[in-house]
Amino acid sequence: MATETKNNRTPTTLDLSTDISYLKGVGPQKAQVLGRELGIFTFDDLLNHFPFRYVDRSVVSRVAEIDPEKDYVVLRGTISNMQTITTGRSVRLTAQFRDSSGTLDLVWFQGINWIRDSLKPNTLYLVMGKVTMFGNTLQMAHPDIESAIQQDKALAHPFIPIYSTTEKCKAKGLNQKGIARIVETLLDHARGQIAETLPSDIRERYRLMERETALNNIHFPKSTDHLAQATRRLKFEELFNMQLEYQYSRSQRLNQSQGRVFHTIGEHFNRFYREKLPFELTGAQKRVIREIRNDLKSGHQMNRLLQGDVGSGKTMVALFTMLMALDNGCQACMMAPTEILANQHYNTISRQTEGLGIRVELLTGSLKASQKKKIKSRLAAGEIDILIGTHALIEDDVVFPQLGLAVIDEQHRFGVKQRAKLWAKNVVPPHVLVMTATPIPRTLAMTLYADLECSVIDELPPGRRPIQTIHATDAQRLRLFSFMRNEIAKGRQVYVVYPLINESEKSDLKDLMDGYESIRRSFPLPHYGVSILHGQMPPDAKDYEMAHFKSGENQIMVSTTVIEVGVDVPNATVMVIENAERFGLSQLHQLRGRVGRGGEQSYCILMTKDNLSATSRERIQTMCATNDGFRIAEADLRLRGPGDIQGLQQSGMLEFRLADIVDDEPMVKATRDEVKNILDCDPNLEQPNHFLLRKHVSQTVHIEWNKIS
Repeated sequence: MATETKNNRTPTTLDLSTDISYLKGVGPQKAQVLGRELGIFTFDDLLNHFPFRYVDRSVVSRVAEIDPEKDYVVLRGTISNMQTITTGRSVRLTAQFRDSSGTLDLVWFQGINWIRDSLKPNTLYLVMGKVTMFGNTLQMAHPDIESAIQQDKALAHPFIPIYSTTEKCKAKGLNQKGIARIVETLLDHARGQIAETLPSDIRERYRLMERETALNNIHFPKSTDHLAQATRRLKFEELFNMQLEYQYSRSQRLNQSQGRVFHTIGEHFNRFYREKLPFELTGAQKRVIREIRNDLKSGHQMNRLLQGDVGSGKTMVALFTMLMALDNGCQACMMAPTEILANQHYNTISRQTEGLGIRVELLTGSLKASQKKKIKSRLAAGEIDILIGTHALIEDDVVFPQLGLAVIDEQHRFGVKQRAKLWAKNVVPPHVLVMTATPIPRTLAMTLYADLECSVIDELPPGRRPIQTIHATDAQRLRLFSFMRNEIAKGRQVYVVYPLINESEKSDLKDLMDGYESIRRSFPLPHYGVSILHGQMPPDAKDYEMAHFKSGENQIMVSTTVIEVGVDVPNATVMVIENAERFGLSQLHQLRGRVGRGGEQSYCILMTKDNLSATSRERIQTMCATNDGFRIAEADLRLRGPGDIQGLQQSGMLEFRLADIVDDEPMVKATRDEVKNILDCDPNLEQPNHFLLRKHVSQTVHIEWNKIS
């Protein structure tokens, strides 16, 4: 094993970026299929293609005890009655395996001649593989086979690694055993040449294996203890490196980016506060505004995440922040992911700032070319103070002469490069405030947003009543319709949300078009008006339907999840969600947040089928038990994992090979704190014992894409 010198440099090491085709036993053809099928292009990719489970060949089952539900079993016995069977163009080899308790069938569809010639009757073998039922017979297809005589020798390394592979890989000899063989070849070739990535003091403090030892034991563990230690070391490395990359990026931004200094709280801010503020700010809103104010006058570019539950008043905080920009001679913009949300923000901010001399405009993709041209011309001339829009804001011909603040709403819906385009709108980078109404669990905040300052609005405006959430099934639909009529009779309005627009042959989910017709039959004109809204409608049709609902002319809005964010109708008190079991917790919580925005008691009705899976039932029970978005987000993370949480899957930032930010939360915290302490003392990683860390960030951190996260 290579050892560190005084400055953490290592002796000559293997270049792990070497093309995998140069590894003995691979070559160009296998390399091509490894890259295409498994994403393995280099030595490093192969070393990091970890087994997803292991089989302990020291634990031998008996045929009579086999449970076909088990993933993989090891059997010891003899093989006989080999037959080659031809059916049309298909050829297969069958044999019978026998031990003292019974028999099962073995079958091969490839490599038939070699297998038939290599197996000997009346010889003890270890037969390993997945057992299935074929008719009434136990069967194992393409088993791994070893001579039982070699078992004692094999027990020195009893764990068989099981790797992800594909049928195309198997056709090139890259089945489980084939992949294990080339991994073993690489580890033998790399012995003593795998560079360490963690400084020795960190390894000693956390009692971590050296990297080469860990890689050997993650692929071919000597024992369960060796496997556990190897897994712990490599998980730590994953989490530590992620924290290092994010926090180093943040540290460099704070130390190097000279943001505009907003010295003044002036007329725009003060007049709005005195004359236009529609309600008293909550304590949480005031606290967050102070945090933002401190950022804006610090001389560093602000990069702050604002979390707040639905209805908590994030938009009001954003407006106060934009007014600070205006008071300091700058422009501000707000980017939203949908036209509905952009229109909502435009209408709200225009109304709230009316009479203050603030020039607010809206730029979206659906505007006519002549309208867009006029708005862009006025913007470039400095005649627009606040520009609100969708992705249209990041087009190259949208020019801000004095952009001082960029607000990004529902930030997880934008890609990193899309958001970063706002960064380039000014020579001096604008301050950035990103907002989300999807509460982020603590462990995600420590990982995904490690390079942002975080603020939380954890208090709802006074007068808001908790929404009552009720679970119902189709058998209770008549009672549901009666309840909807009673609420409408009180002058209230109702949302009914469907998972699909049109009926699908591939699912039994309820669809919007059928639901719309059913609602129209049950709530006929002229007593009831019904609006319809979905993502495939043209913008003017959406605006028409929304206007009729917001005005109160229509009492029921039948919609898809397009209303999830940005629709604000305080008079709506009932949210009915059809097939609620098909939605994630965060999305259900977002939809529920469309009601309860006025002073009246509001309700969310979760309609499901009668038979629910355990996970679906737990989601529904969680929604009925709490309105706390952070508790719901934690439950969603636990139930679905970080890769499936709404808006995070596409981020590509949580694709850990081994680490699990739910199960490994203590390690997440430990690595975060360790990196913070290092960067507090050595922000540029210049100390000799931080050589390895400096080398890592030089290879992985690209500041231009990490400025907006």
